[in-house]
Amino acid sequence: MRKIITIGEILVEIMATEIGDGFLEPISLIGPFPSGAPAIFIDQVAKLGQPCGIIARVGDDDFGRLNIERLRRDGADVSAIATDPDRPTGSAFVRYRADGTRDFVFNIAHSASGAIAPTRAGSELIESADHLHIMGSALSSPALAEMVFAALESIRARGGSVSLDPNLRKEILAAPGMREALDRVLSRTDLFLPSGEELFLFSEHADADRAIKDLLARGIRTIVVKNGAKGALCHEASGSWSVPAYPVTEVDPTGAGDTFGATFVTFWLRGSPPRESLTLATAAGALAVTRRGPMEGTSTLAEIEAFLALHHSEESL
Repeated sequence: MRKIITIGEILVEIMATEIGDGFLEPISLIGPFPSGAPAIFIDQVAKLGQPCGIIARVGDDDFGRLNIERLRRDGADVSAIATDPDRPTGSAFVRYRADGTRDFVFNIAHSASGAIAPTRAGSELIESADHLHIMGSALSSPALAEMVFAALESIRARGGSVSLDPNLRKEILAAPGMREALDRVLSRTDLFLPSGEELFLFSEHADADRAIKDLLARGIRTIVVKNGAKGALCHEASGSWSVPAYPVTEVDPTGAGDTFGATFVTFWLRGSPPRESLTLATAAGALAVTRRGPMEGTSTLAEIEAFLALHHSEESL
């Protein structure tokens, strides 16, 4: 089985228990929860039984230990997670507004995650890898972006593959050099996983069909567009497939896109047909939103299959 790795932030998430506007008054909080888009992604890959690991950095504190133990327990290779004696583990405080949007207070740039650097363990993990999954957040600092570029070239030189999930917030896209870094990675990407309007960030066409054709013509093998509650679409030169979203009661959407992406990448690498990969990924994303906490909704294949069986039995009633 091909080994999947990723590079990027690990942090904890602490959530408000009540809806409101920001953090301008004392409120009840719950957490810490293991988090960070690359960490959520690799945890899902691990729970699906695929060899995987992450290059990251945490503080020498309980938040860091919480994340490492979760990833280790679920089967990820944690050998390349460095411990920083001087910086704390990254954090995100989150509060939901009445319309479903979120307020964040981040500590990433000045945390251990902001000091990820090459290590011997990281080099060894890259040498063992067959596939690199890149998150847009991993390109937000020049030093980290150079690590990603080096890993990309090393893995591709050995016949490996690359997937890209832009996963962009507006403040990340505005970072100096970010657009150039994304374009550089996209030119070497085999599997592209944009969410909704992110598709149009990389093509001059405003029409979805023309944008897809444009991107496939550049050498991308597979494009998967995540549309949340509207489902997902997969496009390849040989055809297109769509799967609707599964109706569930949403508790917390954080991490659902990362869980979806991890599931699709895993089964894509296993050679599963596009519709099957898309169906499993959509089910995994639906399961993810039913749990509070960004990594609490990751799932095993048995859990995904049980969810699909239940959904199909309800459809037949």
